[in-house]
Amino acid sequence: MDVAVHVGTMFAACIYFWRELWAMLLGLTRFLRGKRDPGARLAFQIIVATIPTLAAAWAFEKYVGDAVRQMVIIGWTTVGYAILLFIFDKMCMTIKRVEHASYGDAILIGAAQILALVPGTSRSGITMTMARLLGYERAEAARFSMLLSIPTIAAGGVWLIMKLQKADSMSMTQDALLGMAMSFVTGLFAIAIMMAWLRRSTFTPFVIYRLILGSVVLATAYGWIKL
Repeated sequence: MDVAVHVGTMFAACIYFWRELWAMLLGLTRFLRGKRDPGARLAFQIIVATIPTLAAAWAFEKYVGDAVRQMVIIGWTTVGYAILLFIFDKMCMTIKRVEHASYGDAILIGAAQILALVPGTSRSGITMTMARLLGYERAEAARFSMLLSIPTIAAGGVWLIMKLQKADSMSMTQDALLGMAMSFVTGLFAIAIMMAWLRRSTFTPFVIYRLILGSVVLATAYGWIKL
């Protein structure tokens, strides 16, 4: 279900950022004809940034699995990375755009996705945090993060299909499709609202949300409150 929900948001990102995806596709065709193109450069950066995540995800699934899927870990990662995002968002410069990205930046932002293998980290949250640390404008940090999610989650979608075929469970497949559809609709609205907000403001509302959510999770995990 985790992967199914992410696949739904991936389709939402593809719809919202169709212009960027089209520019990358056209850029790759020009590259094949021997022409340099910013769209092709961005496509290659996305590919390079994705490779470390896929390798780490394979190792994580093989050797760690669900061992870290615990409420205490989820609570602390939710709170901890919220604080990190707040610090970097307030202290770091806002001077770079996606068009200014170097391959080094792409690798660092892509490598940050590896931390999201631990539940509660948030793939988009940690990549935006890294992008802010590197000085990207807020909306640009979100744009690069969303574009970077597409090949990573697409690989997860292939993994999901293999899992569903192996399980051969109609109810599990229906649940996955329902979760995918719901996350597509809500994800499309969420991306549009987030991008509009970040063009004129900060990540603070998202930080507050994560702090509240993480605090509730920790309070529940430690038995301070009963849900």
